[in-house]
This record gives sequence, structure tokens and C-alpha cells, in this order.
Amino acid sequence: MRILISADMEGATGVTCPEDVLPGGPGWERMRPVFTGDVNAVVGGLFDGGARSVLVNEAHWTMRNLLLERLDERAEMLTGRHKDLSMMEGVQHGDVDGVVFLGYHAGAGSEGVLAHTYLANTVTGVWLDGVRASEGRLNAAVAAEFGVPVIMVTGDDRTVEDADGYAPEAIGVAVKDCVSRYAAVCRAPERTAADLSRAASLAALLAVRREPVVAAHRVEVEFDADHLAQAATVVPGVERCGERRIGYDSATMYAAIRCFKAVTTIASQAMEEQYG
Repeated sequence: MRILISADMEGATGVTCPEDVLPGGPGWERMRPVFTGDVNAVVGGLFDGGARSVLVNEAHWTMRNLLLERLDERAEMLTGRHKDLSMMEGVQHGDVDGVVFLGYHAGAGSEGVLAHTYLANTVTGVWLDGVRASEGRLNAAVAAEFGVPVIMVTGDDRTVEDADGYAPEAIGVAVKDCVSRYAAVCRAPERTAADLSRAASLAALLAVRREPVVAAHRVEVEFDADHLAQAATVVPGVERCGERRIGYDSATMYAAIRCFKAVTTIASQAMEEQYG
């Protein structure tokens, strides 16, 4: 049994503000060991539950945040950029039986600690087939296309609630409770480690490959400024469908998520530092 862990940082134990997750600062340095601790707790639980192989895909920002020297030696880590499937890299090779969304967060326009979708700001909402979508919902659709079930989701309480809508069978673990976008009631790392490990051992039992779900998808993205929507239309197939909104249709989720990556990359480069 091989499990993929897609590890984001905003939903990790103790993380509550941008300084905790922006690479290079003292807050980020402080939270790296805590983030790695969350990963190790899940890795240990997965092996206790019967996993034979665990691949950790770094999914946050520069994708160089976890401390390899502190990683559980039984796991492997995919670190760095760039990857065909970004946060979901590794799911496409036919050897993964289940995926864990670790340290995830609520989507843009929703309530949750550091809520956003791909871009830290600028994107005010994303819709997948008419449903407001977090990164979790988008990535779950990618996993389904390769026959891989989402078996566990960790983050704040709003993240776990969100996961009920796209992966109702997955085991959810809230490591903190949202108070606002930049505040949470946090649990100590020792407590969250025990909770994560226990849940992961049970989640491993859900890691059974399924029939791939391949379908066409409609994605729409709303920005906070008109010029960002205009900039995104340089991507073939992307069209304006509102004042600050673009949309596109894709034959598969693989194509949809890659187009989404292109749209958000172009939009991020179209922003000016002061005026957005």
C-alpha cells in the first residue's frame, strides 16, 4: 500500500498568520519543525495502519519548507518546483492507493485561517462545475481522475467542514479552531501529533484504489481587479465571463488543473506591488 501526502503549511499546527508561512522569516523558521512534526505524526500513523510506502509531496509556496533531516526515515519526500501536477504530483503514476491532504485550508472567499486558493490574495473565488472550490476540492477531483481516494484531511475546523463536501469518507482532523483569518484556538503539538497519528492509522484502511472518474470540467476564477482577469485571457481557451471573472472548459481534470496553474501564474505576474 502506497500513500501520497500532499503537505501544505497554512493548516499546520500552530500556524495563524502570514509570517508563519512566508519563506525566509523568523516565523517561518519557527514553524518549519512544527510542520515537519505534523507530517511525521501522519507518516507514523499510516505505517501503523499498514502502509508499505509513503511519499510526501511538499505543496506550500516554494515547496521547500519541510526539514528533510527530521523526516521519518521510512518516508520519501518530493521537494521543490516545478511539477506537472503541483500539489498533487505523484498521484498520476498508478501506484498510489490513497492521498492525505495535510495542513490544508479553506478556499478564497470562505471563512478560515489564512483562507485562499493558490494565490495568497487577489483570487476572491474559484468555482469547479458551479460549486465554490477550495484547493482541497480541486485536488480531490484530480485524485479521482486517477482512481485515488482522499483518505484524510487535516487543517483548521473550517477545512474539515469543507472536506465533508468533496471527500465525505475521509477522516478529518482539526488541529486548531478558526477565530478569524489570522487567529485560531490552537492545540499543543504533542496533542495534535497524537490525534494525527491515531487518525492516520485508521485512514490507511481506506486506501483502496477506485475506478477512475474521467469527465469534462468547467472552472471559473474571480479576481479582485479587472486587469487580472484580462491578463489571464492570454491562456488559450480562457475567456471573460464577468467583470473580474474568467472561465474555461477542459476535457479532463488533469487539463483543468494545469490550466488553472497557468491562469494563476499569469495573474500573479500582472500585479503591481503597491496597487495590486
